[in-house]
Amino acid sequence: MGRHLFSEMASLSVKPGQRFTLPDWQNNSLLISANAEQQRFNSHHVRQEGRALRNETGNQAKWDEHNSQTRLKDRITSVDRWREALAKCLADIDLEIDALTKVKEAAENALQAKNLCLDVAIECLTFRESRRDIDVVRDPVEEELHKEVKVIEKTKKELQKRVDDAFKQLCLLKEARQQLSLDHRHKVETLELDRQCMSFNPTSGNISFKVNPTRIPDGSTALREWELNSQCNKERAEAAMKASVDLRGAITLSIAQTNNELDAQRIATEFALRKRMRDMEGALSELRWQEQNTLEEIGEMEEEIRQLEEDIRKRTLDLKVAHTRLETRTYRPHLDLCRDQAQYGLTDEVQQLEGIIRALQQKRTESQDALDALYRQLHRIQTDIGYKTNSLQLDNKCMDTRRKLVIPVEKFDPEVDAVNRTRNLPRN
Repeated sequence: MGRHLFSEMASLSVKPGQRFTLPDWQNNSLLISANAEQQRFNSHHVRQEGRALRNETGNQAKWDEHNSQTRLKDRITSVDRWREALAKCLADIDLEIDALTKVKEAAENALQAKNLCLDVAIECLTFRESRRDIDVVRDPVEEELHKEVKVIEKTKKELQKRVDDAFKQLCLLKEARQQLSLDHRHKVETLELDRQCMSFNPTSGNISFKVNPTRIPDGSTALREWELNSQCNKERAEAAMKASVDLRGAITLSIAQTNNELDAQRIATEFALRKRMRDMEGALSELRWQEQNTLEEIGEMEEEIRQLEEDIRKRTLDLKVAHTRLETRTYRPHLDLCRDQAQYGLTDEVQQLEGIIRALQQKRTESQDALDALYRQLHRIQTDIGYKTNSLQLDNKCMDTRRKLVIPVEKFDPEVDAVNRTRNLPRN
């Protein structure tokens, strides 16, 4: 060990090195101490600044996050309010589309029913074209039937216009509904995204840095424009619904009015038809009475002619007797061929018989003429009976045909709630 110590001392003594003075050594110690104190001061200052910065930035981040959460919540409330308003408007417009569709179908059914009425009226006019001779008359029935045709054509035009208006209004309603539905769907998607944003926090697993997140996306709109768009869609739908409600009322009124007009005209036509049939039956009854009396008179006249002919035959035989007597007496001989009272009496008898026969023949001719006239009149009566029977049968066919109109057409009875539902729509 002594040897080792000696060896070390020998090695140290031989190393050259700089020698510092004691003041240098003391100054170096003071400098190190001063630097340490300065570094500690600087470190303390930085620590204080860091703590203040951490507190400030932490508070600022919490406030900013709270402010963003509040704004998101307010935005979600605003969007949700519009979503509810649009959803209610969608429900209302769906009900209105359904109600207008039913009214349109009722108008179409009423229009279709008018075709039957028109067919019946035209069929009645066609039937009555088969009247013959004097019965082809422009009577009140024909006038009422022509009026009925005009009323039906007028009501058909009115109902067709209402159906067209309903179709156009349905197109407007469906177009407004499409805009509402699109806007409502956008609001639902926006709510889903904003609520997803509300759920994000520093511990969420799906957060990450994004490329240029503060950029303004293409197609961005101003808040006022967003509000005006939804308000415009809602007001447009409400205006379409109000117009639809008014149109439904007008269509319902038109259906009732056209039905009333047609019913009134139908009643007038059938009243005229029944009156005409009664008149026709009265005329037929009179004609049949005349026919019966004429037939009786013909029978009596034919009997009278037979009696006249019988009297003519008898008087002719009497005349032959008188002629024969006169002729036979011409063969009296000589002075017995005198003009005695018998001669005068036979001569007077012949003259009387000839006058009687001429009178009877004249009366027979007159009676035959009267009989011929009776037959002509009977033919005319029977022909007129045929005409009027035909006309009565035709009018009966008209009445049978018009029984199709007795079946009541299904009436449209609009629900009060459906009519008044969209008159006072709430505004957002």
